[in-house]
Amino acid sequence: MIVAVGTDLVSIPRMRAAIARYRDRLCRRLYTPQEMAEGEGRPFPEVHFASRFAAKEAVLKALGTGWGAGIAWREVEVVGVRGRPPEVRLTGRAQLVAQGRGIHHFHLSLSHDGDYALAFVIATD
Repeated sequence: MIVAVGTDLVSIPRMRAAIARYRDRLCRRLYTPQEMAEGEGRPFPEVHFASRFAAKEAVLKALGTGWGAGIAWREVEVVGVRGRPPEVRLTGRAQLVAQGRGIHHFHLSLSHDGDYALAFVIATD
């Protein structure tokens, strides 16, 4: 059963500028080592990082917390396996909030076109 949904839209040029200016600090704060490694291996890493950021925002919206509730960005991880849809992996406080809301799975869709990256998530029990 659907428990919640979340969506977010991120400007790719804005992410490109943020990475150019704050790369190490920004990436260490927002992304897990696996997310960073996946992004660095792409021809356009800003698209990867923008879509992952949108996914994290969408998950936080589905959890009902937004940026609040003491959840760190790295507690929401987007795991990509070639040939399969991206998956959401939670740890720490994010995992506790999901359990408290009866959320056991997230169905995640990522897309990008032109200057924007989009994430849509459906949280289910």
